Amino acid sequence: MLNPEQQAAVEHTGRPLLILAGAGSGKTRVITTKIAYLIREKGYDPRSILAVTFTNKAAREMKERACRIEERAENAMLRTFHSFGAWFLRRNAAAAGLSPNFTIYDDDDTITLLSSVMTGAPKAEVRAAAGRIARAKDYFLGPDSLELPLVDQTNRFRIVYRRYEEKLREIGNVDFGDLIKKPVEILRDNPAIKAQMRGRFRVIMVDEYQDANIAQFELLRELYADDTYICVVGDDDQSIYSFRGAEVQNILQFPEKFNGVDTIRLVRNYRSVAPILDLAGIVVNNNVGRLGKELIAERGGGKAPRLVFVQDQETEARFCANLVERSVDAGGAYADWAILYRTNAQSLGFETEFLRRRIPYRVVGSLKFYEREEIKDTLALLALLCNPRDEVAFRRVVNKPVRGIGGTTVERILEHAAGRDGDLLAALNEAQTGMTAKARLGTQSFLAALDKARRLLEGETPPGNTPPDDETALAKATETVVKQETGAEIGTGEKEIKGDKKGKGEQDKKEKSARPLLQGAEGLSLCVASLAIGSGIAGYHHTNDDIKGESRLANLQELVNAASLYPASAEGLAEFLEHIELDRSIASGENADDTDMVTLITLHNTKGLEFKKVIMTGIEQGIFPRWDKHDMELEEERRLFYVGVTRAMDDLYMTCAQIRRVWGQTQMMEPSVFLHEARDAGLKLVGDIPWSWQK
Repeated sequence: MLNPEQQAAVEHTGRPLLILAGAGSGKTRVITTKIAYLIREKGYDPRSILAVTFTNKAAREMKERACRIEERAENAMLRTFHSFGAWFLRRNAAAAGLSPNFTIYDDDDTITLLSSVMTGAPKAEVRAAAGRIARAKDYFLGPDSLELPLVDQTNRFRIVYRRYEEKLREIGNVDFGDLIKKPVEILRDNPAIKAQMRGRFRVIMVDEYQDANIAQFELLRELYADDTYICVVGDDDQSIYSFRGAEVQNILQFPEKFNGVDTIRLVRNYRSVAPILDLAGIVVNNNVGRLGKELIAERGGGKAPRLVFVQDQETEARFCANLVERSVDAGGAYADWAILYRTNAQSLGFETEFLRRRIPYRVVGSLKFYEREEIKDTLALLALLCNPRDEVAFRRVVNKPVRGIGGTTVERILEHAAGRDGDLLAALNEAQTGMTAKARLGTQSFLAALDKARRLLEGETPPGNTPPDDETALAKATETVVKQETGAEIGTGEKEIKGDKKGKGEQDKKEKSARPLLQGAEGLSLCVASLAIGSGIAGYHHTNDDIKGESRLANLQELVNAASLYPASAEGLAEFLEHIELDRSIASGENADDTDMVTLITLHNTKGLEFKKVIMTGIEQGIFPRWDKHDMELEEERRLFYVGVTRAMDDLYMTCAQIRRVWGQTQMMEPSVFLHEARDAGLKLVGDIPWSWQK
C-alpha cells in the first residue's frame, strides 16, 4: 500500500519529475513500482525504459523488485551509469574510433599506461596524476578545456593529460571516465545516433540523483528530448560525496535545467522516531543550498536523542562499550548497535576497548585498524627499533619506500647478520660498500631515522630533530602541506615529463607532506612520529594515493596518539608493542562467521543503512566538522551529520569529549557547531556539561 505522496509519484507522467525522497521514505519502492506502472498501466514498451543508478547492487535490486511486480520489466534497461556507457560505446564504437571489443582500463591499468607517459616519475606522482585525470573526466573536461585549472592549474598536467589521451587512442581502449565522457561526445557530434537513442528511450529514470557528477548530467541532457519522460529521485540533504565528484547543484538546479518540472516530496519516514527526525531537520535547516522538506515520523514519538559529554576518548570508548553490554545483558543484540565516526582512524579506541571486553565487532568499509598497511609498516619499524634482529620486520620495511635494496642484497645482509649476533641494522650499515649510490643514500637515510628514534628513547634531542615546542617551524611545515598537495605535484614545463630518476628531493617532499605528525608530539609519540616520517613510510602512504592519503596519515596520527600513553623509553616502546600484539592476537581469535556484531563505520559509509541504536562519536569542533570546512564544504558536513542522525531507528546517542589527543598532544575541545544548532531539538544532556556549552 502506497501513501498519497508515493502514489502520486508512481502515477505521474508527462512533464519532468523530481522526486525529493527524504531519508527512510521508501524511494526504492516508489521507483520500482513506477517502472512496473509505466509498463502495465501506461503501455510503455519495457525496452524504451532506461533506469540508472550508481552501484551494481542497487541496479540488481531495482530490477528484481520491478520484475516481482511486472515480469515484463525484465526487458527494461536497468543499469549503472557506467554499465550503460559501456553498452552505448560498444554499440557505437566506430563513432568513437574504437573496436567493439575495446578493453576498459581499471585504476591500475590507467596508472600503468600513464607511467609510460610520465617516464621515470615516482609511482606516487603517477597515481596522483591519474586521480586528477579521473576527476577531470567527472567534470567533463578534456585536455584543452578552459576550465581544466579547476582540477590542476599547472600547464604540465595539461600536457600529461593530452599525451595520456593520445596513448589511449593509439591502443584503442578506454578508461572508466570515458564510459560517460565519450557517449556524450558521440551524441553531440552525431545527430543520427542522438536521434536513434532518443527514439529508443522514451523514459529516463535516475536513482540517487544527488550523487550524479557533471559528466553524468551531460549524458542525461543529451539523451533527453522534449517528448522524453524524465524522472529523477534523490535527496539534496544526503549529497555527501563531492570528494568522488558528486555535484549537489545537479539536483538543486534540476527544476531550472528542464522545462516545466513537477516536484513531489516524499516526507513520511518509516525508519526513525520523531525526536530523531526533529534533530536532523533542525540542523540541516541551517543549510542555504537545499530545496527544503520536513520529515514526518510515521512511527510516532520515542526517546529524545542523548548528548553525552565525556572526559576524553578513552571515556568515550568505555561509555560506548558499557551501553552495548547493558543492552545485550537486557536481552538485546550486538547487531542492534552502530558506532559512527568521521574518519577511519577513530576506530582504534573502540576496537581496543571492544577487544579487551570481548565485544564482537566488524569494521565496515575499511580494514581493522592494525590490519591497515600504513599501521603494519610503522609497527614493523618500531619492532625493528626494539629488536634489530627481527627478520620479519626488517624484510617488510628495509626497501619500503624503494631504496634500491633488492632481494639479493637483503639475503646477503641476512647472512652477514648471522655473524653479528643477528644484528640486521649493523649488517645493513656494513653492506653499504657494495651498494649502488641510490641504495647507499637510501640506506643512510633509513639508518639515520632509526638512530634518531633510538636517541629519542634515550632522552636525547638528536641533531636535526625539530624540538616539539618549536611551534613556528612546525606551523610553517603544516601550512605548506595544507597549501600544497605535496608529492602530488606534477610540475611545470614540457621538459619535466620525465621524472627525476635520481629521486632528488622526492624524499624531502614526502617527509614534508607527513610533517603534521610531529605537531605537538612528545614522549613516545614523538619517537613514533619521527620514525614514521624519517623512514619515509608516512610520506609514502600520504602521497601514494590522492584520495586515501589524508586518511592514511590520520591513521598514523591515531597510532601516534596511542603511543602518548606510554613513557619515552625502550621499556615504554616494548610495553606499547606488547599491548598492540595482545590486541591483535585477540582480534585474530574472534569468530569471523559471527553475524551478531557491533558495527564500526564512518559516517560516509552509513548512507543507505539503518540501525536500531546509533552512537555518533567525536562531535567536536575540529573533528566534525573539521576546522578547514567553510561555506559549501561546511554545508556538506552538515548534510553528513543529517545522514548519520537519520540512520538511527530507536535510539540516538552523540558523544562530545572535553579533551582529545590530537597529533600526540592533549587538546581542549569544544562542542561542534552542529550540536549548538541542535539546542532546540529537545536533547537530553548526560555527563558533566562543559562551560563551552553553557556560554
